[in-house]
Amino acid sequence: MSTVVEKVTEIVDPILEANHFDLSDIEFVKEGGSWYLRVYIDKPGGITLDECVMVSEALSEKLDGMDPDPIPQAYFLEVSSPGAERPLKTDQDFKNAVGEYIHISLFKKQDGKKVFEGTLKALDDDTLTLVLKDKARHFEQAFDRSAIASARLAIEF
Repeated sequence: MSTVVEKVTEIVDPILEANHFDLSDIEFVKEGGSWYLRVYIDKPGGITLDECVMVSEALSEKLDGMDPDPIPQAYFLEVSSPGAERPLKTDQDFKNAVGEYIHISLFKKQDGKKVFEGTLKALDDDTLTLVLKDKARHFEQAFDRSAIASARLAIEF
């Protein structure tokens, strides 16, 4: 279904650019017999419900007016914020997260663990550096970016 995601990206990008919003992700998935087109948007300081509604209406209008229909099956359109623990997928996501508290999961164990949480201190093409906390001690640890299975913002407790 990547063609649906690619087509919707082309359609929604101008709407988002005109409003100074960022596209976080698009999913087109089947769940429980129904198809869902989910568009996750954001902006510095967070996105509001009214802004999600505005993008949903504008995108829906564009999609409904296309011939041929880029999505021939019935689906539900959802436009929302990626949330407080949004995934970090793109280089820009990681760059925006420098200084933020994040959660990473690795493909293989490093220092006996596959999951780490800490403040993203530095980032380059090959590595990222987290400031980790062990009780009262803070220390830096570097991770090979190719070893990271998933990453997201996290809430520090």
